[in-house]
Amino acid sequence: MHLTLIGIGTGNPAHMTLQAIRAMNAQDLILIPRKGAGKADLAELRQAICDEMLTNAATRIVEFELPVRDEATADYRQRVDDWHDAIALAWQEAIGGQGHKAQKVALLVWGDPSLYDSTLRIAARLDPAPTLEVIPGITSLQALTAAHAIPINEIGAPFTVTTGRRLRDEGWPKGVDTIAVMLDGTCAFQTLPPEGFHIWWGGYVGMKEQIICEGPLGQVRDKIIAMRANARENHGWIMDIYVLRKEK
Repeated sequence: MHLTLIGIGTGNPAHMTLQAIRAMNAQDLILIPRKGAGKADLAELRQAICDEMLTNAATRIVEFELPVRDEATADYRQRVDDWHDAIALAWQEAIGGQGHKAQKVALLVWGDPSLYDSTLRIAARLDPAPTLEVIPGITSLQALTAAHAIPINEIGAPFTVTTGRRLRDEGWPKGVDTIAVMLDGTCAFQTLPPEGFHIWWGGYVGMKEQIICEGPLGQVRDKIIAMRANARENHGWIMDIYVLRKEK
């Protein structure tokens, strides 16, 4: 089996590269995960991209239920490993249900398969191992900096990409003045002192639902928390990301 992981940007069909569109149309089968009723929009966005970009009538689309991560296990890494095992099994069952006709299979990956995404790790669990191809895509980090019209780094300076969990548990990373924070469900910026930081935040970046906010952390922190809660209530889900920089 030839497995292609196609980066599709942040849900905006305009983010699709020509390489990604060609790869979609070269497939026998495209798998679309469903994450439950509360996140039906995510599957529908992938379906809308297929409706707009697919011209090959022979390419089939199959939806499958994405396993839910067990939060009862205390060890975080073990929870993630078990979850990835379950997802790999769900992939194999969905592909196996198509018989030997599915030799070229693809998954549409939010953003890019290389940045804080586990699709490549899950693919490594498949047995037998497929021939793997990766099509890069626009990341939420690129969409965020474009939305705010900012460069992420200062001249000659490094930056760190991290998660909300690490910012909350470990504090500000050493050796950098700028960080990009992904996968933050608890607004971990609340753990920082309100003074001395500037934040550029965005939800649904690059999509028609995009909302953004920026300013000194102490001045906009509560506004961002309220915007995020309201958006999640309205849509049932939210994808957000932010950049923090120490103020000079």
